[in-house]
Amino acid sequence: MAHPHHVRTAERNGESMAVDPRESAGRLLRDLRTRVEGLTEREARRRLEVHGPNELPRHRARQWPAALLRQFTHPLALLLWVAAALAWIAGTRELAWAIVAVIVLNAVLAFWQEEQAEQAVESLGEYLPQHCRVRRDGHARSVLVTELVPGDVLLLDEGDRVPADARLLSGAVEIDASALTGESSPVERAADLPDTALRRLDSAVLVFSGTVCTGGAAEAVVHATGRHTELGRIAALSVRVRIAESPLERQVRRVAWLIAAVAVAVAVAFLPLGVLAGLSWAQAFLFAIGLIVANVPEGLLPTITLALAAGVRGMARRGALVKRLSAVETLGSTTVICTDKTGTLTRNVMRVVEARDGAGEKTSPGFKFATALASCATADERTSSGDPMELALLDFARSSGVSVDAETRDQERVRLFRFDPHFKRMTTVDPSPSGFVAHVKGAPEEVLARCTSTLPARGGTQPLTGAARAALAGVVDDMADRGLRVLAVAKRDFTALPDDRGTAESELCLLGLVGLIDPPRPEVAEAVSACHSAGIRVHVVTGDNGRTAAAIARQVGIGADNVVDGPALDAMPEAELDGLLTSEQEIVFCRAAPESKLRIADALHHCGHVVAMTGDGVNDAPALRRADLGVAMGASGTDVAREAATIVLTDDNFATIVGGIEEGRRVYANVRKFIVYIFAHLTPEVLPFLLFALSGGVIPLPLTVLQILAIDLGTETLPALALGRERPEPGAMRQPPRERKQSVVTRRMLLRAWGIMGSVSAILALAAFFAVLIGGGWRPDTDIAADPGLHHVYLQATTATFLAIVFCQLGTAFASRTDHAALREIGLGTNRLLLAGCAFELLFAAAIVYLPPLQVVFGTAPPPSWVFAGMVLFPVLVWGADEFYRYRVRAGA
Repeated sequence: MAHPHHVRTAERNGESMAVDPRESAGRLLRDLRTRVEGLTEREARRRLEVHGPNELPRHRARQWPAALLRQFTHPLALLLWVAAALAWIAGTRELAWAIVAVIVLNAVLAFWQEEQAEQAVESLGEYLPQHCRVRRDGHARSVLVTELVPGDVLLLDEGDRVPADARLLSGAVEIDASALTGESSPVERAADLPDTALRRLDSAVLVFSGTVCTGGAAEAVVHATGRHTELGRIAALSVRVRIAESPLERQVRRVAWLIAAVAVAVAVAFLPLGVLAGLSWAQAFLFAIGLIVANVPEGLLPTITLALAAGVRGMARRGALVKRLSAVETLGSTTVICTDKTGTLTRNVMRVVEARDGAGEKTSPGFKFATALASCATADERTSSGDPMELALLDFARSSGVSVDAETRDQERVRLFRFDPHFKRMTTVDPSPSGFVAHVKGAPEEVLARCTSTLPARGGTQPLTGAARAALAGVVDDMADRGLRVLAVAKRDFTALPDDRGTAESELCLLGLVGLIDPPRPEVAEAVSACHSAGIRVHVVTGDNGRTAAAIARQVGIGADNVVDGPALDAMPEAELDGLLTSEQEIVFCRAAPESKLRIADALHHCGHVVAMTGDGVNDAPALRRADLGVAMGASGTDVAREAATIVLTDDNFATIVGGIEEGRRVYANVRKFIVYIFAHLTPEVLPFLLFALSGGVIPLPLTVLQILAIDLGTETLPALALGRERPEPGAMRQPPRERKQSVVTRRMLLRAWGIMGSVSAILALAAFFAVLIGGGWRPDTDIAADPGLHHVYLQATTATFLAIVFCQLGTAFASRTDHAALREIGLGTNRLLLAGCAFELLFAAAIVYLPPLQVVFGTAPPPSWVFAGMVLFPVLVWGADEFYRYRVRAGA
């Protein structure tokens, strides 16, 4: 079909014009100056320089002005705006400007930290570069997707994501084009279909970047890459939506609103009470400002964001690539893992260890048996590409004297019926001297059901009787009980080409059985034990034989208390499945169709479990999306599975999932640790203002608003960030998973923060204040404002309060390092970042107290030297009080 407005490719001075991809394949190849054999490596490198890398235009995930504006409007910032307005109304303009400066500083800091977090997530793509298969110099090879150029001959297979816009040259594929068209049903694309579509997107011979090959295989020539693709044009016009807040961030935001509401309510309530108690309106406003500022944990939100981003980086180092910050916290609450067997629990390095003939007797494979193994395959032993099981079968066939060149085999093959998870078998139709021969391999129960005869090692073909069928089933069970993966191999000769798969796979002759072993990964048993200690159950969902899967499961410590095969699962009512999954059993779901994973994930989710589901195939994508955490295999998985998953394992290792759970628990625990640390300082900051208000101004204000800001933004921030890097607490993986609805802030945390560490800190701070003030000659009936001699004493006293809170912060920092365990169990100096943060805290406080310019700003004066003799004990007293409380909790547990 001719199409208007098509143009030929013309490359001049490094520039190129688009071709018409809907013209005939021969003309397109000519216009692209390429051949069916593909480009040469030299030409591909040249075109890469001309056209640039095959990648989409990069857009920032969010627009920075809006993101920065949000930092000025979150609840804690709004609370500070109220305080600044009150300060302005009260006539203390300097304080108002200082609070505004704090809002700006905090907003810029939070924005910068969120940018760092986003970059941490975006950079994860570099850990897992995407590859595609092309033909260059006449040979198939794998190249980076970014190195694909116009004119490359692309080799597409089931599960591949189409890496560029291309025109089919041969073969047929089913394509999920929903990324471009919004239509969920797959569409057929074939090189020999007529192209009568009105739109290019509907063309029967074109495939587009970003779509997914859900079935079939084809060759295609690339005609557009990068920003010149249909997806690239859409990306250039679109703006990506902002990444949603994680559940943890939403919880903290709700807590922030609660803090804001309480602070405003208390300030409004105490404003008239302060006036009635004898304060002037100016003093009452000052009190309200101080109360609001003291209640604002300014560094809370950015600290949480940075902690989650650090968790993502930590998991990347373990081999788990997290695509969303929220997954870090979700990992910590996982209650059930549904795992594949092959490659996840095992090494995915198969080898044949046993062969049986058609009668079930141990033997070396004959010529026909070995030929069937070599022919019924798509793997290439020369390049070690393909399914590990097929590579093992090819190696076994070669050792038996039959070696087949993969390229010749594939070219001569007449029909290929790929492995289907529903049929659990694969068939090829190959030429033979008498016509054609169908070679079949697959699950023994599926292949044996289609066999009518057998071929023993000695003798001719024999009919498959009921007794022989039962004996063979016993042999299969015995091999599976020993942890072997068993495959049946059969054949059938044809004089004419079989019409369909059903014909090709009927009236077969059983050639024999092969037993392969894929040994468990050595680290998996320890990981499973850690799951059990952590209260996490592990189910196995596999397409393999139940006996084999159960044997491997038991070898690594998974209970395998119940083995449910695919048909039984499909027939099981919902209530029965729910009851099975909520029992204490660990279950092996065998011969399960990919859809079974989705049903299992739905049932577990309905029962209130937090589910991590592994998968690697195209059909696993729905289950990976449905699970709380979809875990895809990075080394062996398909692009579709990796796209659907939340987490990608670069090593396909079950132990990495468990490491990720430990990391998730660590991050969530650390968030709660620095929340305790930050909240512990609210009490000593609020109590001085309450004392000032309730005394009607008789007791001078023990702490100024600017000194509070110095604590919250200066001395407090770095230790809080350091607590976000704390190592896992001893016993973290021996605790049951946290409940899904558990709040990030609990009553016990508030008791520790406000009731224990906060109260002790407040008492010690006020003790330091009164010790300096009374030691300098102040009495309750003394008016400091009327006595110039006491002004310096008052500055020393407020400075003593400030320093006392700083010294108490050291104690709360070390006490907050653990939730239950004693400090000695984790070591005093194991968190070097915290030690550095505490050192900075002391230096910053010293600068405020001793540097004259800062003395003017913060209203400080060096207190008497004897004050420091008592303050060195403050950290120990605060830590000791919390340590005693945790000891009592452990003793009562």
